[in-house]
Amino acid sequence: MARSKLGDKKSRHDRFQKRAMQRGFNSRAIFKLEEIDRKHKLIARNHRVLDLGCAPGSWLQYAATRTGPGGALVGIDRFEVDLGLANGRTLSGNVYKVSIEELLGDLDNFDVVLSDMAPDTTGVRQLDQTRSEQLFTRALDIADATLSPGGHFVGKIFQGPEFQELIKRCRFSFEKVKMIKPEGSRKESIEQYICGIGFQKPFPQPDSTMGPAESS
Repeated sequence: MARSKLGDKKSRHDRFQKRAMQRGFNSRAIFKLEEIDRKHKLIARNHRVLDLGCAPGSWLQYAATRTGPGGALVGIDRFEVDLGLANGRTLSGNVYKVSIEELLGDLDNFDVVLSDMAPDTTGVRQLDQTRSEQLFTRALDIADATLSPGGHFVGKIFQGPEFQELIKRCRFSFEKVKMIKPEGSRKESIEQYICGIGFQKPFPQPDSTMGPAESS
């Protein structure tokens, strides 16, 4: 579950990072979600939002500006995140091990599930793609279990051998599926985002589940 690299010179001087700091957000990732939300209108006032891989917190910060005080925000990451949001709750833990009940707390479901999770990259492209697809699959599993009818999903993925099957899965569960590489993504990055709009039904689960991958 990705962390900000504020100490990295390249990141520190990146124009998106500078803009994020000027606007009071914890990382440049805010502009990816902002662009996705602007195009597809996913987060609205009073929405309940779950953010998987929430460190360092800019997606939750952005969601708070969209939901207003009547919304409910939940985030989980293996790193501790304390944003001081009045309507926010963050968990520190493994996304593969956390229970649906712990994520929901006293909520019945979520209106939006977000995932900016990424694996600890090895430099071996195929391995990194596979681990990314595993994280994306876990995010979809959680979305299936927690989204309200008509809810929305955004997940990051490194396109690999299972990409088309995952797109098919999204099309089974959502009314519309859109793919986007936001302007805020670095040009050299292989990441892209899949948006599921209008949740309709969960995908039938196989007998066995995909094993966990280490994530940052």
